[in-house]
Amino acid sequence: MQNQTFYSNGKLLLTGEYVVLDGAKALAVPTRFGQNLIVKKGNNQQINWISFDSDESIWFQDSITFSDIKNKYLSENNHSVKNTLIEILHQAFIQNPHFLNEEGYEIETHLTFPRIWGLGTSSTLINNIGQWLQIDAFELLSKSFGGSGYDVACAQTNSPIIYQLENEIPHFKTVHFNPKFKENIHFVYLNQKQNSKSAISNYLTQRHKTNKVISKINTITYEAIDCKEGKEFAKLMEQHEIIMSDVLETKTVQENLFSDFKGVVKSLGAWGGDFVMVLSKENPKNYFIEKGYATVLSYEEMVL
Repeated sequence: MQNQTFYSNGKLLLTGEYVVLDGAKALAVPTRFGQNLIVKKGNNQQINWISFDSDESIWFQDSITFSDIKNKYLSENNHSVKNTLIEILHQAFIQNPHFLNEEGYEIETHLTFPRIWGLGTSSTLINNIGQWLQIDAFELLSKSFGGSGYDVACAQTNSPIIYQLENEIPHFKTVHFNPKFKENIHFVYLNQKQNSKSAISNYLTQRHKTNKVISKINTITYEAIDCKEGKEFAKLMEQHEIIMSDVLETKTVQENLFSDFKGVVKSLGAWGGDFVMVLSKENPKNYFIEKGYATVLSYEEMVL
């Protein structure tokens, strides 16, 4: 077999975090950052796997036998990355058993963003495996790692999308979202990787409130796409934060960390970690750097 290389985009969810799981329409954008998967011929009925962070340091390296994959043999020692990978590959085997007819594989993954950023290390991997084995990446996600699937949609789409789950089935369409005021939008990394699995399970205990807010969030999503003015967009994002703060019974990130900021700060994805979106007239870089948040990216630097 010849060497094969696959690539998938990272993602950011601009509206609809959490409630996207319950059918809300969410605005999501693919990022300029993503992950490559390189597949080479191997042997010994096993996969030798090595994963590189964006600085080319190795963050995971192990061997997984074909029989571990077929039988979903999980290690009892604290090998959470290896076990997650076996679960994903086991589901891939169910969807396409033929891939284990080879002699073996040497596989490398290369992130183009620091892994701690939370732009989709898992979703880009799942979409790359889907491309490699020609299987449905959404089914692979839902039956292994879990989640709404908006991140897989971004992984395989090179423009902004509206994403919705209807009866657990993903629907998404590309939209024209290229705000005139994008120089007023920045993304700031909060210096802490959020565990999306645990954030989702916390949300599920509060989800009894969601039916009342889904139509409001849908309206905000559509109005945000059509926005002509930065001021109007900022107001919508502020409304979104207030609604979700009530659902999650959690203070907004702005109340918590940036109450003196002149502008609007909106959580993206799991509240309390990863990136926030910042809307302000002035360039906010100095404000955030002084507060100890050194990773501040412009809209152009971040969004594909």
